Amino acid sequence: MISPLAYVDPEAKLGQNVEVGPFAYIEKGVVIGDNCVIKSHASILKGTTMGSGNIVYQNAVIGATPQDFHYVEGTSTKVVVGNDNRIRENVVIAGSTYPDKATIIGDSNFIMDRVHICHDVHIFNKCVVGIGACIAGECEIHDCSIQSTGVVVQQHVRVGRYSLIQSGCRVQKDVPPYVILGGNPASYHGVNAVVLKHVNKTDRIIRHIANTYRIIYTGNFSLEDAVLKIPEQIPMSEEIEDILEFVRGAKHGIVRHMEED
Repeated sequence: MISPLAYVDPEAKLGQNVEVGPFAYIEKGVVIGDNCVIKSHASILKGTTMGSGNIVYQNAVIGATPQDFHYVEGTSTKVVVGNDNRIRENVVIAGSTYPDKATIIGDSNFIMDRVHICHDVHIFNKCVVGIGACIAGECEIHDCSIQSTGVVVQQHVRVGRYSLIQSGCRVQKDVPPYVILGGNPASYHGVNAVVLKHVNKTDRIIRHIANTYRIIYTGNFSLEDAVLKIPEQIPMSEEIEDILEFVRGAKHGIVRHMEED
């Protein structure tokens, strides 16, 4: 059902069973999949493609002009949203800086009130982005990670899967998988064991993950030496391989500060 008080451009493409509330605004060229709900006063702007089962709440803006000095005014931008996302009130998701790239939101993410997602960010699947968080341009937020209230993730940072960044953290370097970060400066607070148990990781695997990070954070090794030591001392598994691959790919380093006792 489309409210007669909404604006939907004739060249927008809406799937089956899409609801559009009063005063919602949907621009030319927008594609919205089946069973989506666009609530009142939400704006879906040109260059946005959305899958099925998404709910976009009041006053959210998807496809906003990127706040990037490299953006040339009038250049087309792109946002790709997957399926079954919840995009809450007052969220702003900016489009890409260049037309051959995209800001990407995967599937089943929960993006809370007042979140700002900047240009060319890639949020993978089943992530939580807490109230008032800001994800700067060209960041990667990997599967099942949690950014708590007021988190600021600076430009180009990667956040590993199943990690937790606690409220108010400002993150300047990559966040490895499976860890908890807290405080300012952002510091390693241990392994995200509660969530890992929730997804049926065994105690043995969680212990191996903890021992891996013990080498990285307390082993008195350079990061390069730690990466060499880990396969010698820790039994390999998908999770340990994931950590090693992530750390090797950290172009700007990882958060190395550790919580003080």
